[in-house]
Amino acid sequence: MPKNKDINLSVLIVSASEKLVTIVRKSLSGFTAIDVRKSAAMGRRSILERDYDLVVLDTPLPDETGEDFAIDINEKCSSTSVLVITPQEISETLQEHLVDYGILVMSKPTNSGKIDKSIRFLMAVLRKMHKLKDKNRNTEAKLEEMRIVSKAKLLLVEKKKMSEDEAHRFIGKNAMDNGVPRKMIAERIIDDLE
Repeated sequence: MPKNKDINLSVLIVSASEKLVTIVRKSLSGFTAIDVRKSAAMGRRSILERDYDLVVLDTPLPDETGEDFAIDINEKCSSTSVLVITPQEISETLQEHLVDYGILVMSKPTNSGKIDKSIRFLMAVLRKMHKLKDKNRNTEAKLEEMRIVSKAKLLLVEKKKMSEDEAHRFIGKNAMDNGVPRKMIAERIIDDLE
């Protein structure tokens, strides 16, 4: 069962087998956004229309083997996890080729327990990736704020003949007095002095 955080994640199942779709759906019982397509062509259209967090491919598909489709998803959708379920006789070869792309391959016949564990593993990896992206976004925002504040300090030093310490205190004091972030005060200074 997925954690509450995962419920809003979107899943695409591409399979011509109703039996496998039913098994996979059981593993996704807590998820609300589940789309099912019966061919690679339909799956490709769906991926163009929306972002998915997880794509489950039941290969071979009616219109292609699914290997190229899995690689395309991996290359074009950087935050999508892919699970390929394939016949046992080709699973080893396919796994050897797809492992370097970070695509998980499991062989048929399978059961809901194996699929559930695989999906839980992929969701754990996806959560870690989202945390790293959030951390990166926060770091970028802090760097942008530092850049803007530094530019404002430089303008205060050049135009208002303040020392760097005076400019730093000026921005900090104005931000505190007005109850706004230092970035906002720095942007106002830049607007006024440029």
